[in-house]
Amino acid sequence: MTTQLPGAAPLELGVETFGDITEDAEGKLLSHAQVIRNVVTEGQHAEASGLDFFGIGEHHRDDYAISAPEIVLAALAQSTERINLGTAVTVLSSDDPVRVFQRFATLQALSNNRAEIIAGRGSFVESFPLFGYNLNDYEELFEEKLELLARLRHGTPVSWSGQLRPALNNQQIYPFLESSEVRTWVGVGGSPESVIRAARHGLPLFLAIIGGQPAAFKSLVTLYHKALESFGKQPQQVAAHFHGLVAQSDEEALELLWPHYQRTMNRLGSERGWPAASKMRLQAAMGRDGAMLAGSPQTVAEKIVRFSKELGLSRVDIKYSQGTMPHETMMHGIHLLGTEVKPLVLDMLGR
Repeated sequence: MTTQLPGAAPLELGVETFGDITEDAEGKLLSHAQVIRNVVTEGQHAEASGLDFFGIGEHHRDDYAISAPEIVLAALAQSTERINLGTAVTVLSSDDPVRVFQRFATLQALSNNRAEIIAGRGSFVESFPLFGYNLNDYEELFEEKLELLARLRHGTPVSWSGQLRPALNNQQIYPFLESSEVRTWVGVGGSPESVIRAARHGLPLFLAIIGGQPAAFKSLVTLYHKALESFGKQPQQVAAHFHGLVAQSDEEALELLWPHYQRTMNRLGSERGWPAASKMRLQAAMGRDGAMLAGSPQTVAEKIVRFSKELGLSRVDIKYSQGTMPHETMMHGIHLLGTEVKPLVLDMLGR
């Protein structure tokens, strides 16, 4: 149940960023505006390095610069030619599916059909009060909006009704699509209910694997494929998001990551009641079975190959932005991922 779909294309490799606020060479934090400009450069560099996807997360916090990822992606649509462009994720619960579709239909036009939506609930909740949504409706909001987006993605007239949004009656949404649909994934963290929801709508699954051992997600992938079959849906792809950094060696990756990892984890930990960051835990995450895809090109390639085989993945994305890590370090990591890791991975997989 966890093998690639028959006739599947070679494993794709992508990168993602949340527009983390980064440091300059003197350790000073950059402005939000400069970070956004740097993200455009990073996306262009991802294409030049041979990568397949560039994703941008949506956040509404001071430690991330990007709250409107589609606008940044539109800039990239006009300055790249091949790489697929999407969100990681669109916080669908606090957005309107019609507006989401319209923005991505526009991005689809600007990019010549390279747009992708990864729809999820996000790992932060600041957008709920910001846009006037009640956290008590957390589950219902996502369920209703995903159902509507799943219908809208084809660009054909839609009739729909729910409890939390006005109904649509044979409504055509514009602009028209040139393609058959906007590619739409469901991003999930690890709950069986979320996996079954994605299968019920017949949408491909995007796993957020940010801790623990990726092999533990195998049961969810199996559940997903069984659920697709039980709902009478066509087989769908499974992809996964990891955190990581490619460097010249495992030791260099650890030293580059640690100060920024420590700062980020301690900041989030103060909000969520986590213990202080530990270098030993980071090393464990970077180890053979850990979820952090960080180290030398050989180390990262071997982990990608193993995880993609275990989980039957069609794409692996690495969140290359790690807190305050400088732009130049991230650019080098992107370069190594595309020019060294990707060829190793495809060679190991025989593709």
